Amino acid sequence: MGRRPPAAVPEMVRRKVEALGPAGQEWLRDLEATLGRLELAWSVVIGPPLEGGSAAYVALAQGADGRQAVCKVAMPDGLAGNSPFEQELRAIELAQGGLGYVELLAVSPDRRAILLERLGRPLSALGLSAERQIEVITATVSQGWRSAPDGLVMRDGATQARWLAEFIVTTWEELSRPCPEALVDLARQFAAHRASSVRAHPVVIHGDAHPDNVLEDPDRPGLFKLIDPDAMVSDPAHELGIVLRDWSEELLARDPLTTGQAWCRATAAEIGALSQAVWEWAYLERMSTGLFMAQLGLGRGRSLLEVAARWAEAPRITPSAP
Repeated sequence: MGRRPPAAVPEMVRRKVEALGPAGQEWLRDLEATLGRLELAWSVVIGPPLEGGSAAYVALAQGADGRQAVCKVAMPDGLAGNSPFEQELRAIELAQGGLGYVELLAVSPDRRAILLERLGRPLSALGLSAERQIEVITATVSQGWRSAPDGLVMRDGATQARWLAEFIVTTWEELSRPCPEALVDLARQFAAHRASSVRAHPVVIHGDAHPDNVLEDPDRPGLFKLIDPDAMVSDPAHELGIVLRDWSEELLARDPLTTGQAWCRATAAEIGALSQAVWEWAYLERMSTGLFMAQLGLGRGRSLLEVAARWAEAPRITPSAP
């Protein structure tokens, strides 16, 4: 692969690191040295950075045997919306030996770094319709679900629902109320529903399954694997709500409410989940992500909130037309 180029940090990662303050600046200063130490520890050459990551420095790597891999160095914990590194690592470890997740090749916990198998193209690059991408993601995450083992310390869905409500209210106020208060009130209502509806047998969900986190499996043509989990123990309906939180441009090009609810019903039917539970999670995740993007100064937040405003017109999901 040749000599490793300088650690050019992608813009989204840099923005998040800067938001961390001194801890983020220290991480940036030490990154070059960290990569050098990982090369020695893992007997790899770390190549150019990859675009698409938002909470870590991600780069190509090659082992002494020529095997292609990916090196990921997580930024410090502490930024709202980012999952702790330990939770991501635990989710990947739990999934090893099964389907659905990337293979873990090496770990350096002290350096918050992991070495992963190199997968194929992300789902987002395949030119598939939104409906087909949602189908693929749903099938892939359901393969990756694992029962939570006894003693597992990880966020749960009820805690996350309460956190989302608090984050939505606080960020909405900090941003000088960028959307109608009725949208925030509905988020609080949905969060209360989800926090009080804990399943008897929750699973470890991926928690951030979007098309850039679902990559082609090079060993199984037509199938995919998950990367970058924002893991938690929750209801599968929560996972599906996260799957449906985006797609803003596609929704705004149609009727956002009718299309969004149709996707929700179809996705819930795939795994036997309650449509209303998926709908409430999707709304909560869309509102929180929209406000988070606005907080970072990214224009994507506007379209997320615009769709949320349309979804708020129907607090309960409507039945399918006969």
